[in-house]
Amino acid sequence: MSIETQVDLYAHYMSTFIDGLRTASATDAGGATVALDTAVRGIGARMRACHDGGRRIMLIGNGGSAGICSHLATDFSKNGGMRATAFNDSSVLTCLGNDYGYEHVFAKQVEWHGVEGDMLIAISSSGRSLNILNAVAAARQLNCIILTLSGFKPDNPLRSLGDINIYFPSSEYGFVEVGHLAILHAALDIQMGWQGKV
Repeated sequence: MSIETQVDLYAHYMSTFIDGLRTASATDAGGATVALDTAVRGIGARMRACHDGGRRIMLIGNGGSAGICSHLATDFSKNGGMRATAFNDSSVLTCLGNDYGYEHVFAKQVEWHGVEGDMLIAISSSGRSLNILNAVAAARQLNCIILTLSGFKPDNPLRSLGDINIYFPSSEYGFVEVGHLAILHAALDIQMGWQGKV
């Protein structure tokens, strides 16, 4: 492959990703479409209200999505001044996986730590991970605010379970994961006062 072809492939990769960001969509709990800008601003406002009400933001995800959870729990806390916790500590996951089965590793933590008014951010590229779906059900039982981020197939089950549901239209893990990270970073940065200045 020539250098020119490689450059063209990279440009195509990036334009595909940017198109995905532009065409990502949001829906509310009833399935109605919400403008992505409105959803992103709403996420930031709900995160801040959750913290200001003495509550916390809980983040769950597997694999690359777990990395996003750790990254953003740190940024929400350090930069945003909001209580945030990622439920992906390896000792807890192996304990709960051994004792209850991996499909319950996040639901058990939501049951232990969650209270009414907390916010659960559930990230799954496929939107089909049973441990994520079970945790969302546990959060719903506690009357938590639920934000879902998914990708792959538009009819994935996670996409209909949140108060706000963000869908990234791609079947490529890289695009979906980086898209989820970018959208959540946008929610935080805008909530912190970003006004379009470089």
